Amino acid sequence: MGVGEFAGGSAPVIALDLVGSTNAEALARARRGEFGPFWITAERQSEGRGRRGRTWASEPGNLYASILLTDPAPSEACPQLCFVAGLALFDAVGAVCGLDVPRLSLKWPNDLMLDGAKCAGILVEGEVAPAGRPLAAVIGFGVNCAHHPQGTSYPATHLSAAGCTVTPALLLSALDAALAVRFAEWRGGDGFPAIRAGWLARAGTLGQPITVRTGAEVVDGRFETLDGDGALVLLRGDGTRTRIGTGEILPLVTTIPDPSPPDQVRHGS
Repeated sequence: MGVGEFAGGSAPVIALDLVGSTNAEALARARRGEFGPFWITAERQSEGRGRRGRTWASEPGNLYASILLTDPAPSEACPQLCFVAGLALFDAVGAVCGLDVPRLSLKWPNDLMLDGAKCAGILVEGEVAPAGRPLAAVIGFGVNCAHHPQGTSYPATHLSAAGCTVTPALLLSALDAALAVRFAEWRGGDGFPAIRAGWLARAGTLGQPITVRTGAEVVDGRFETLDGDGALVLLRGDGTRTRIGTGEILPLVTTIPDPSPPDQVRHGS
């Protein structure tokens, strides 16, 4: 089954206790010949994965879920899935928690923000199948429902800290329904202009100065828009525009002025 079948109704759920990661489990099942759409959920992950290969332990209380899609779209359109998924997650959290912009927002390319802190992340992975086998795409969601990791590079939070007490099962049900709606809107890539417009309407840093890390390079500018492929368009200080296909928006660093008078020399340890 592909996206069309999922758009028509809910996808079955395979609920597990402990896995390395729900994305890895879904991809392993695809390699064994299983077809989506179906969800893999876990109470805990021992090797949860994020973008750029980051790993972490995922404890009970939060939502860890991945959906396997079989031939969801032409391969060139599959990177758009992170925007489809982001909108659906925004819709689901908004519905169960009664939240909307500006408290709830999307951060390019794959995070859901609550009051300026990250409360959820999305990881889209896929595999080009051998000849005769369909393409497999997996969308993984990690939502901080009851707690959030400490010591992260970007400020983090969880839903219950904002007064929204929701179980992973209830949130998954809302997410499943929201994905069906957004997939129907996306139409395997033909409807991406509408997805792009919806995503931009919920982008928390649109029009603001941002810093983006792209591999070893860090660039600054103003988040102007997304292009037709979903790449971030950065307006630089010299008036030029930079297109960024993959990267990570970094937290802004606020410089605290030195309170010492200019003519005072400070000595300290």
